[in-house]
Amino acid sequence: MSDPFIALILLGLLIALLGAGVWVAMSLAIVGGVAMAAFSNAPVGPLLATTFWGHSHSWALTALPLFILMGEILLRSRLAADMFSGLAPWLGRAPGGLLHVNIFGCAIFAAVSGSSAATAATIGRMSVPELTQRSYPDSLILGTLAGSATLGLLIPPSIILIVYGVATEQSIARLFVAGILPGLMLVVLFAGYVMIRAWLSPGIIPPAERSYTFREKIHASRNLIPVALLIAGVIGSIYTGLASPTDAAALGVVLSIVLAYVAGGFNLSLMREAVISATRTSCMIAFILIGAAFLSVAMGFTGLPRNLASWISDLGLSAGALLFALTVFFVVLGCFLDGISVVVLTTSIVMPMVTAVGIDPLWFGIYLVIIVEMSQITPPVGFNLFVIQGMTGRNIFTVAAAAFPFFLLLLLGVVLITVFPEIVTALPSLMAR
Repeated sequence: MSDPFIALILLGLLIALLGAGVWVAMSLAIVGGVAMAAFSNAPVGPLLATTFWGHSHSWALTALPLFILMGEILLRSRLAADMFSGLAPWLGRAPGGLLHVNIFGCAIFAAVSGSSAATAATIGRMSVPELTQRSYPDSLILGTLAGSATLGLLIPPSIILIVYGVATEQSIARLFVAGILPGLMLVVLFAGYVMIRAWLSPGIIPPAERSYTFREKIHASRNLIPVALLIAGVIGSIYTGLASPTDAAALGVVLSIVLAYVAGGFNLSLMREAVISATRTSCMIAFILIGAAFLSVAMGFTGLPRNLASWISDLGLSAGALLFALTVFFVVLGCFLDGISVVVLTTSIVMPMVTAVGIDPLWFGIYLVIIVEMSQITPPVGFNLFVIQGMTGRNIFTVAAAAFPFFLLLLLGVVLITVFPEIVTALPSLMAR
């Protein structure tokens, strides 16, 4: 039986299990067990036990629940509302008006939450009522929110970059730094699109309610200081080498508690909610990672990834052709799975192919995250779409249609980092010096 056919059988089994409603982690473990039992002589039971035990205490993975907790604390604080009042005076008279608050607000919050869903929920709760009240078009309100919230996956600290780093044994600190310039590039693309729409159809953007003096803008900017301190504390400590990602995550939790308390409205009850929610999310992700680790071990014993990589090499595909095929594959897969599941499901199979054609694993991590961002606003399982639908009550197809231009902008971002890989690699190279 050929290796591609074996891979299709295992993929079919995985899809069948997921379609039957089996948990992602259990599906991964079952497929790994079947692969090992059917296509190798390795003992399934002992390897399952040792893999689950060995991967259940990863120091690098400790940063994950801490960043999730930080995001949950900020989700329940007043810092997002303060951020709106700090940004609005500066952006109100720009082409596109206060729609830019969605874009820059999501970018700033992404830099302290690490979660796409948390970014969409937090900024959406604050901006959607304000923009709707001011008669901004629904399509741009929903589109800018859905598209910009995906930045939570890319701009560090990113939960999914931690998952990728652990799964592929890449430096999480270098991955964080690599995500900065691509994240800023996407912010520029989103803001540029809104400006172009405003210039082409000036009637769709309501006029600014008032103008602010420079003194008033500076005074309003004081509301951005807490978030700026949090970003500087977390990202600055990593970039300067003063702290590891795990240490920086712990610092972020402490700073977020202090700032949320100082901002007001945060209490022990909300803290308890944040801890419980973060625990649930962290356990879910950890369980998926353990299942994925066993699948990776099983793939190693079957030799399937190595053989598939050789098969791909024999096909003579260029790096560009492989990336095109993988882009289609990941977007389709992302229509049915969440981003973290996409990463942990595919890395053990895909990485040997990627390295075989000479693609930098660090660059590939950023590429993969942008593709996963695209899947976050793609039906039927675009998580951001569901978050925004639940928050606004709009039809899921209305939200998806509004997000489609931003899907295309993310695709443009993939093209740009492919043509100009230095967008990803420049800062990590400086960090290594």
